[in-house]
Amino acid sequence: MATEEAAVPKIVGDKYRSFLHDDGEKIEWRHGGPPTYDDVNKLFEEGRTKEWPKGSLEEIVQNAVKSWEMELSHKTRLKDFKTINPEKFKLFVNGREGLSGEETLELGSYNALLKNSLPKEFQYYKADEETFESSHDVFRSAFPRGFAWEVLNVYSGPPEIAFKYRHWGFFEGPYKGHAPTGERVQFVGLATLKVDESLRVEEVEVYYDPAELFGGLLKGPPISESKHHAGTAAHGCPLSK
Repeated sequence: MATEEAAVPKIVGDKYRSFLHDDGEKIEWRHGGPPTYDDVNKLFEEGRTKEWPKGSLEEIVQNAVKSWEMELSHKTRLKDFKTINPEKFKLFVNGREGLSGEETLELGSYNALLKNSLPKEFQYYKADEETFESSHDVFRSAFPRGFAWEVLNVYSGPPEIAFKYRHWGFFEGPYKGHAPTGERVQFVGLATLKVDESLRVEEVEVYYDPAELFGGLLKGPPISESKHHAGTAAHGCPLSK
C-alpha cells in the first residue's frame, strides 16, 4: 500500500478524505496549507472497479486510509493526526519490524512502505538514501496525475479490519533515469487495521509485492538511450542521484 499524491495546497473540500480542514485548529501543514486532490480524485473515479455505497464498511475503510495518507503526507506533527492513536500506532510492512508513528512520519510514507533488507544491488528503490521530500518527488514525477488507491474487498469489521486493495497510476514521467512508457502501473495487496473504539488506527499491517510496482517503472528505457523521449532526456531526471 503505497500512497496517493496531492496537488498544490488549496482550501477546498474533499469527499474522500476526512479531517482535511480542521477549522479553528492550528494545524502545521507541510506546504503551508491543506492540499487538494483534484487530479488523483479524477483518476480514481475514472479507474475504480466499484463505487461503494455511502456509509458501507468498504467506503468507511477507503475514506480512513485516504485520510491517513493525507495526514502522513501533509501534516508535520503527529499530535495533529486524527486518524490514528499516536501513543499506540505501529506500521508493519511485509512482516518487517514495526515502525512507530513518529518513525513513520520522519521517514515518509514511501520510504516506510518501500524499505527492505535486500542487498543494495537487488533493491529497486533505496529508501535509506531518500529523504521525506525526495521520496515524494520521485513518485510525483513518475505519476504526474497521482497514484490512485481503492478498497477492493473488506473481509472483517472492527476492531480488526482486513481488506484487499489496489493501487494504480499512469507512468507518464521519468523514474530514476527511466523514460516513461505512458502505461498503467498497478499492484494489489492485503492489509489489516486494528482500531480503537473511536476507529482511530492503532496498528497497520500491509502485505504486497513491490516487484509488481517496479516491474512497470523499470520497463521504461534509460533516458539517455531513448530516442523517443528527447524532451525528457534534455531535462534529465531531477530525482536521480
